[in-house]
Amino acid sequence: MTDEHQPRRDEDEREFAEEQASLFKITLAPLIWAAHFVACYGLVAVTCAKGWDIDAVRIGLLVFSALSLGGIGWVGWAAWWQWNVSQTRDYVNRGGRAEDRHHFLGHAAFLLSIISLIGVVFVSLPLVLIGGCQ
Repeated sequence: MTDEHQPRRDEDEREFAEEQASLFKITLAPLIWAAHFVACYGLVAVTCAKGWDIDAVRIGLLVFSALSLGGIGWVGWAAWWQWNVSQTRDYVNRGGRAEDRHHFLGHAAFLLSIISLIGVVFVSLPLVLIGGCQ
């Protein structure tokens, strides 16, 4: 016999809900990055094609970039706490337990948040460095 107990139905449902939220958290930061990418490049292309005021669009996109960075930062912060490395000091989580899987999903979401944050910064650089449509 093993010393592990069989989970009850309510434990299974709670664990599934936590993992579902973790999977959503993994996709949220790259989704914000993708929406930011499409909005920036699409709106600038339309602005240049239609002859709209590029300075107003630039300011609006820089505000949108700041909001995107804030959203990705929030996701990264939540993922950092889910990873719980500051308390457990377990950077690897090799075990197959539900808690290890939960921490791993937090770790993955945290790393994707960092990549997404860098992506938003690099997509925003042309808004700051390029003068206008030419």
